[in-house]
Amino acid sequence: MSELIGVWLAALLTLGIFSFLYKDNPIYKICESIFVGVSAGYWAIVFFFDNIIKKFWYGVFPTDNSEPNYLLWFGAFLGFLMLLRLSSKIGWIARWPLAFIVGATAGLYMMIYFVSNAMLQISSTMRNVVAVNPETSAIVWGETIGSVIIAVGVLSGLVYFFFSKEHKGVFGQTAKVGIWFLMITFGAHFGYTVMSRMSLLIGRVDFLFTDWLHLLK
Repeated sequence: MSELIGVWLAALLTLGIFSFLYKDNPIYKICESIFVGVSAGYWAIVFFFDNIIKKFWYGVFPTDNSEPNYLLWFGAFLGFLMLLRLSSKIGWIARWPLAFIVGATAGLYMMIYFVSNAMLQISSTMRNVVAVNPETSAIVWGETIGSVIIAVGVLSGLVYFFFSKEHKGVFGQTAKVGIWFLMITFGAHFGYTVMSRMSLLIGRVDFLFTDWLHLLK
């Protein structure tokens, strides 16, 4: 019975979200509010047990023979200062831990993206353009064509973003090639985003026709 009630509730909430395709209505707003509230509560519980209990509490007061990590008190202190945002009088104090977190996160992700996007892109571009099979010494045309496309795309893209020289002549034609590569890249990213949303839609439609209406097996 509990499973049946859960299926019906999920189906009605899904249809309520889909009602936005007709127009904005109170049913959609109610379902949206339920979704946001449940998501916020779920992630609050997950962060509480993962960060406060597992990382901080067990890190400062370990249950085994490991040494306690007292540096976690610094993070707990920053978290406490962020909670002061709830106060109208001393809420300004929360800006300091927020600034520290934003700066530390920006520095961390800068290094991650520098390695993943910049260095790996450079190493992929600087590899041998002609790929040769070490066993037969024959040219692997698939990898060779891919290497040529990567090299041309990276170099023409860099030329397009070089604004110290006017884009005329051969330099301008190379910049136009870079524009085509950029448009293809943006289109691929946009297509990936659309397909990820479509996968979510397919999952909900499959739930309605399979688990709720039992029209599909």
